[in-house]
Amino acid sequence: MKFNYLARSLEGQIQSGVVEASSKEAALSLLQTHGLYVTLLEEEKKVPLFTARIQFFQRVSRKDIVLFSRQLAILFKSNVPVIESLQTIANQTKKHSFKEKIFQIAEKVEGGTPLSQSLAFYPKIFSPFYTSVIKSGEVAGKLSEVLGYLADHTEREHNFYSKVIGAMVYPVFVLFVFIIILVLMITFVIPNLTQVLIESGQSLPFITRAVIKSSDFLRNWWWLILIFLLGILFFAAQFFKTSQGKNFVDKVSLDLPLFGEFLKKIYLTRIAENLSTLISAGLPIIQALEVTAEIVGSNTYSDIIFKTRDGVKRGEPISSIFSKYPESFPPLFLQMTTVGEKTGQLDSVLMNVVNFYQGEVERTLDTIVKLLEPIMIICLGLIVAGLIASVMLPLYRIQIV
Repeated sequence: MKFNYLARSLEGQIQSGVVEASSKEAALSLLQTHGLYVTLLEEEKKVPLFTARIQFFQRVSRKDIVLFSRQLAILFKSNVPVIESLQTIANQTKKHSFKEKIFQIAEKVEGGTPLSQSLAFYPKIFSPFYTSVIKSGEVAGKLSEVLGYLADHTEREHNFYSKVIGAMVYPVFVLFVFIIILVLMITFVIPNLTQVLIESGQSLPFITRAVIKSSDFLRNWWWLILIFLLGILFFAAQFFKTSQGKNFVDKVSLDLPLFGEFLKKIYLTRIAENLSTLISAGLPIIQALEVTAEIVGSNTYSDIIFKTRDGVKRGEPISSIFSKYPESFPPLFLQMTTVGEKTGQLDSVLMNVVNFYQGEVERTLDTIVKLLEPIMIICLGLIVAGLIASVMLPLYRIQIV
């Protein structure tokens, strides 16, 4: 049996996850042996296959979290109690699965569980960053103000990723259409012309023979190619789940020309914005660094931030530790961090860094898209020209004869 749990460690940190045991008592005993104080323990219910498929379309999106955060901030600022605010938001939420979870959160809060712990029970929806910010607001008695920070943060993050995804729609669409056309030509057009060319009895050019052989191979052995590709994807997915795989992908992607710099700017933006929001919400620097390291999305930067946390515990400033990694943190980032530490306004200075790097990311993204368009046009043009030449050359010879 599997049980979902919500617990607090000896250091006071909130943890959530799934534990497998023969009974609820055994699960509780197992968690306690790991030094965890269990606050919530529920059996994980099995979901039928058809229900799981429906729930796939009910997945909570980034936009849903933005709307939830903004509505909760507005209602709480208007002096509406938390429980009533959650119930109001749930009643107007269209996605059934998200609606149920919000009602469950409201029930937990009504039962005496703090809002941060109630949200932490759904880690796939509310990240450690999200729950940590809420927790800081509860501790400091500034939940209304913190909810405003959180709503602004989730909205900025949503807008940023929407721009990134929107910029990549056109190149992906062009590539998708080309693949469909290529498959249609290889499946229907080339085989019909092949019979005509063979009946002519003339020797075929090399490019024509290559296209015909490729077409025959794809039509006869498509299932083998599909199995091969699926096998590669499966083993790649398994490899990338391991720490070695994640480190490999992270290192290779950051070293790529142009694209690597683009990723670095995204990670720097994420680090600066998360730290700024967490510090503004009242979290201690060490805890803010821990949360940021967990959600930055890069093993390279995550390791550096964890080392920075350890250095801060020893009394070292953040900027001095970042300066040891010049390939990951550019001079501007280091200089702004130093200024923020000296003036005691690290949160506002980091937000200026966010604004700068978001502009840099947008400009870099525009450059990448502008480069992709001519590169794709040239590559697709060469492939189409090759296909046309493979067909037209022998036909032209037939007409001459």
